[in-house]
Order: sequence, then structure tokens, then C-alpha cells
Amino acid sequence: MSLALTLSFAALVLLCALALLWSRWPAWMKALLLAGVTVLYFWGDDVVHNLSGWPTPDALPERFALLAVVIEEPTNKTAGALYLWVNAIDKGKPVPQPRAYRLPYTKDLHALLNESMKKARQGISQMGTTEPKAGKRGIGWLRPGADEQAVKIRDMPAPQLPEK
Repeated sequence: MSLALTLSFAALVLLCALALLWSRWPAWMKALLLAGVTVLYFWGDDVVHNLSGWPTPDALPERFALLAVVIEEPTNKTAGALYLWVNAIDKGKPVPQPRAYRLPYTKDLHALLNESMKKARQGISQMGTTEPKAGKRGIGWLRPGADEQAVKIRDMPAPQLPEK
């Protein structure tokens, strides 16, 4: 699927380049074509980034219900990763569709997620919260790793039933 998307974007760029270089269109039409293709590229990138089922490297939601975890331990060839399948909690209720997240591997988070999944297998639902890790202030995209989060997981509180 990603190959098909890549080829379709490449074909679109080729057609745009041909139209810009060898057509007899007025300059305003060429500028409109260039702006339209640029907007389409960024929109397409956002759509592909949000495909359901693909783990996103984005930050976890502030509150979430933990559904599943896959741990890829580091080896000589890979740095390892932690894959989480979570339901974000919005206004006290889980959102309808879960989302997969990819986190960099750390031993502490590996142990925390291992314990959480053991409890989940025993029927104890797990809820997680995140907070940004304290660090230097400033523009985050200038400092790689500045968007790291502190993840905490605990037992989900029992639902409160209304009185009869």
C-alpha cells in the first residue's frame, strides 16, 4: 500500500513538473497548480499518518485505557520498541476507536507494561496517564527527544453505579 501511495505521489509531481515547465499556461495558473499540489501533498501525508492500525510515533493521550502491549526488545540490529494499543479517555469515557502507538524502548517502561499486562490478563483493567518529562524549555523541534513523556499506569477505578 505504501508503494502505491509513493508511486501515485511521484506521478503527481511528474505531471505537475511537466505542466509547469512546458505548458503555455499563464503564470497565475501555474502558481495555482503549484499551491494546489503542495496542499495536496501535506494533506495526503496527514491522511497516511493517521491510517488506522499503523502505530503512530505521536505522543500518547493524557489519559487512556491500556488494551494490549507488544514488546520488541533491543538487539544488535534494532533499538527495540514498545507498541501500545490504547483507547484515549475523553470526558471520562473511552473514545470509540483504539489507536496503536510506538514508543522507544526503555527498561523501566518495559517492566511497567509487563506488570500492567499481567494484571490485565487477570481481569483488572488498566488505565494510563502521561505527563511531559521535565527538561529544558524552548522550541521542541530543535531538540530531538524533547517530546518524551512520563507514563504511569494503574488499575482502572471501579465504575460507580447510580443509586436505585
